[in-house]
Amino acid sequence: MSVPRIRRSALLAAGLALVTAGALAGPAAGAAVAATPAATGQPMNYVVNTKANHGQTKKAEREIEAAGGSVVASYEQIGVVIARSGDPGFAARLRQSKTIDSVGASRTAGIQAADVESTVEETAVPTAAADGNEPLWANQWDMRQIGVDQAHKSALGNRDVVVGVLDSGIDATHEDLAAAVDPALSASCLSGRPDTSWQSWQPTSSSHGTHVAGTIAAAKNGKGIEGIAPGVRVAAVKVVDNGGFIYPEYAICGFVWAAEHHFTLTNNSYYVDPWMFNCAGDPDQGAVSEAVRRAVDYSRRGGVLNVAAAGNENIDLAHKTVDVSSPDDTTPGGRPIDASCLDLPAELPGVIAVSAIGAKGDKSYFSSYGLNKVAVSAPGGDATAFQAPDTPDRRGGILSTLPGNKYGYMSGTSMASPHVAGVLALLASTHPGANAEQLRSLLVKQADPHACPTGVFNPGGTGAYQATCEGTLANNGFYGAGVVNAAKAADAWRN
Repeated sequence: MSVPRIRRSALLAAGLALVTAGALAGPAAGAAVAATPAATGQPMNYVVNTKANHGQTKKAEREIEAAGGSVVASYEQIGVVIARSGDPGFAARLRQSKTIDSVGASRTAGIQAADVESTVEETAVPTAAADGNEPLWANQWDMRQIGVDQAHKSALGNRDVVVGVLDSGIDATHEDLAAAVDPALSASCLSGRPDTSWQSWQPTSSSHGTHVAGTIAAAKNGKGIEGIAPGVRVAAVKVVDNGGFIYPEYAICGFVWAAEHHFTLTNNSYYVDPWMFNCAGDPDQGAVSEAVRRAVDYSRRGGVLNVAAAGNENIDLAHKTVDVSSPDDTTPGGRPIDASCLDLPAELPGVIAVSAIGAKGDKSYFSSYGLNKVAVSAPGGDATAFQAPDTPDRRGGILSTLPGNKYGYMSGTSMASPHVAGVLALLASTHPGANAEQLRSLLVKQADPHACPTGVFNPGGTGAYQATCEGTLANNGFYGAGVVNAAKAADAWRN
């Protein structure tokens, strides 16, 4: 199984009933290649952090321009300005200002168009199932694993609940998604500021966001599959560019948009590029971490609950030692890392980090993990050789929607995270008075505990994917509090 990208949060699971689509979550610790333009005059974007008020933000904007930069977007609510400059000395000059808290390049490659790989293989459109279920329900092992079939006997979700899908856009014309997508709440953040035009938030080079949205809210309409909470609304917030990158300014814009438009929750099946882990001791990465943290905190203060993929590197997030994948927009190089180096947004305070399980209920071979890092687990798929489901097509991935009224399989913590978002959407529907922290508490309380395996976890027996689980039945590194349960979420009487 190869690892194409939505920044390491989704893995390709080849083969499909309808479509096959590929996408995927020596120096001091965190020391990195300097983020400078590849050539003089090639523009770079920067996050500039200052005090969160109108006067200081305006002063920072003036200093940005005086230092030879331009203002791309300004978020005075959190004291973050997105700036652009082609001058390699721009950040160093700006760091001398008493107005500025920190400055960091948001990328290591200059701004340019990029290519993205895509693999799609179509077959016949499904016919209606004889038993009255969705045509592809028999292959949705993931939904039965968390009790969605039982949940739908009592709850489908409420239209007052809005789930923001911060991803690659959603095909709002898809037969299984058209009723759920709310265009009035959708936007693209690829410029660093929101663009609400319809075309801006439609998928272009990636089917990832459409797949994620289907898991959350695909309709029960006899067309294809069904999602966990088909009665809720989803908002497409496009934060993935055509190169497959989620740069900091995109995510910052997305979290602020979610707060300003009062989303119930967001799903974040990605990590913020170009660094898999942003280290506080690096001036660029430290500034990025601070800016993204401010945006996430702002959304939390606005009542938004954020869910994120833990990642697909089989890394123990509680014991990080090395990062060999960063920066991913130029040339990656190995570097030591420590606890100060964070996977954004999964490791930020208040974010629900999700690990992935396969059809047999065990940790997916690729899923990252970590005691007190992972909150809960959910179906994300696995190699069929490791955990084959008892379904007609025997595919170990997650079946969901793809652009153009198509359906396909993907695997990854990218797929696990929207299962949690869907269960939270049901909880918000059946507990309309609950705030974000209460919803989180309900989710964790209702999760089905899953014990650590005995000894070293070694799928396939080769040692290539071995991992060690720490913790107790109630809370451990592989599964957190346990596997989420949609059936319990659908019962309004539960507390």
